[in-house]
Amino acid sequence: MAKRRSRGDGGLHWDEKRQRWIATASLGYDPSGKRIVKRGSGKTKTEAKTKLKEVLRDHDDGLAIAPTDYTVKDAVTNWLDYGLTGVDSSTVDNYKILCEKHVIAGLGARKLRDLSADDVDKWLATKAKTHSTRTLRLLHSCLNRSVKRAMARDKVKRNVVELCSIPAGRPGRPSKSLTFAQAEAVLTAAEDSPLYAYLVVSLLTGGRTEELRPLRWENVDLEGSPDTDPVVPPHVAVWRSVRSSGDTKTKRSRRTLALPGRAVDALRIQKERQRVQHQTAGARWQESGLVFTSAVGTQLDAANVRLQFRKVIARAAEIAPPEPFAHPLDPGEWTPRETRTSFVSILSDRGLQLEEISRLVGHSSTAVTEQVYRKQIRPVIQTGATVMNEIFDR
Repeated sequence: MAKRRSRGDGGLHWDEKRQRWIATASLGYDPSGKRIVKRGSGKTKTEAKTKLKEVLRDHDDGLAIAPTDYTVKDAVTNWLDYGLTGVDSSTVDNYKILCEKHVIAGLGARKLRDLSADDVDKWLATKAKTHSTRTLRLLHSCLNRSVKRAMARDKVKRNVVELCSIPAGRPGRPSKSLTFAQAEAVLTAAEDSPLYAYLVVSLLTGGRTEELRPLRWENVDLEGSPDTDPVVPPHVAVWRSVRSSGDTKTKRSRRTLALPGRAVDALRIQKERQRVQHQTAGARWQESGLVFTSAVGTQLDAANVRLQFRKVIARAAEIAPPEPFAHPLDPGEWTPRETRTSFVSILSDRGLQLEEISRLVGHSSTAVTEQVYRKQIRPVIQTGATVMNEIFDR
């Protein structure tokens, strides 16, 4: 005589409409008194029972709400939509592009519970053939954070991405620096450019593009205090950036820099140009108080700066004398941030100590520099302007 099934063990039946076997198990009642029933389906009895065992195992592991069809795409989309609160909008846009183009395109259709470390390893190895190590780190981070969020919400048992190492990718584009002759050619070529003052200040102070674009006239002193003791030279206060917080990259990036004479002249020219632009634009002018603006007073964006910079590089290529070991002035190979590396390189070539350069560019990697920042309150760092005055004959 066959043994009778115990109460709560569920059953197995054929669903004519779905054309599948359905295995069920009762797990008692929820707080509202409703019976808790788990189901597994399959084309055969064995497949249905196996599926039910997986569902019950997930329930025991605390994954009671995990849908079996939850994919990598679902996890990544959820992270992009709800897991980036407080992150700068430009960073979010960058993550979305990376995820849609690489993560979702490569792994999105994979069911999250079926994703294995081998899947991730193979995917990263494929990307390593065409992308830099930095990009691979970003891709790994996006996927890792997406799966971690899904795991915290009982969508998957574990995060296999954390088990995967990031392979070495293709070498990234090395950063370059202008030679002194090239720098002079760039400044000469920029004289008729709307970016003239921007490039002079960037090249002669080492300011980051994200710090210069939101720079306001209230943070610029073109006169200084020559009658005080000690003398306060013309200077610029680098205390803001285009980040969502409005703050600089780090607190140590906050600095007040003396302006070389050439930068002072360029900023005076910029004031006059802006006055003319205001008159020309009339009612279209949008007063922002910014130092570097478009023709109607709005803040420059990164693409705006890059376009104008490359035009200047193209003109400078016609002026600069050929140098055997210098990087060619190819517009497509240079970016505005390399005026900052050029600033560091030119000062270093003239013998300025690394610690002092670190202060000028807002880096603080030594204990000595940190101690100086603690002792001084918003110091006007004059060494950069002094050396640049000597270099550019002011």
